[in-house]
Amino acid sequence: MLFLLDGTSPEEPFPDPELAETDPDGLLAVGGDLSCERVIQAYRQGIFPWYDDTQPILWWSPDPRMVLFPEELHVSRSLGKLLRKNPFRITFDQAFGEVIRACAAPRRGEPGTWITSEIVLAWEMLHAQGMAHSVEVWREGELVGGLYGAVLGAVFFGESMFSRESNASKVAFVCLTRSLYQSGFKLVDCQIYTQHLASLGARLIPRKQFLSMLKDWQKESVGFPRETLCV
Repeated sequence: MLFLLDGTSPEEPFPDPELAETDPDGLLAVGGDLSCERVIQAYRQGIFPWYDDTQPILWWSPDPRMVLFPEELHVSRSLGKLLRKNPFRITFDQAFGEVIRACAAPRRGEPGTWITSEIVLAWEMLHAQGMAHSVEVWREGELVGGLYGAVLGAVFFGESMFSRESNASKVAFVCLTRSLYQSGFKLVDCQIYTQHLASLGARLIPRKQFLSMLKDWQKESVGFPRETLCV
């Protein structure tokens, strides 16, 4: 069943994620707005916005859900070798605007992007409130890769990543995940399956299991790490 949000109030409740469509998988609601209050409410319930410039705001909660338990991070031999060479400088929250705009740039062979100007504005406001965070990968002062996402308690919600240099996004993800694990985070939400994320140890779990863990772990008091841990 697809629900319509009228957008008159950021406090307007979302429907139960278990009522989401199965085709397309996880589509739950349409409409509303991208105020910080509504986006935070959505993430607390395991719901996220995903749409393009030709569509209204669409809200999703797929089943199964792609997640990474930080202790299950997989680093290939070649990636580990690259990390030990330490060719990049990794930072957190030093260039959020640059990172989200780089993620929004159309990829090769793709006509557009789901990271609309509305999404960029909404996430910059979330960053200003301390909920959204970025990882930057630098080489000789140039931004060559990174990712961004949100934090609720002991859960990091990954949104998007980009690379301007081979393996730069993987380096960002590995450094972030190791730093999150060291800080006590329990889960990285990857939302939907990609081979790229699966190669790093992410896996699919039932939505019901994800929502149960989210309910408990978003209550934990865990701060986003200030320093990177890559090796």
